[in-house]
Amino acid sequence: MDIAALSIGLNQASLNQNVSIALAKKVMETSQQSNEQLLKAMEAPHPNLGKSIDAKG
Repeated sequence: MDIAALSIGLNQASLNQNVSIALAKKVMETSQQSNEQLLKAMEAPHPNLGKSIDAKG
């Protein structure tokens, strides 16, 4: 068994896992920001809402 190759393989696996976790955290942060912006947009009143009445009958 080659100790150096085993060490390199373990380090690469650890690096891949760390990169995957960092990427997942970034995606979660971006999603959270998008959700917050969407909620703010939904809370804002529509500028033309309630200014006219459709009286056709």
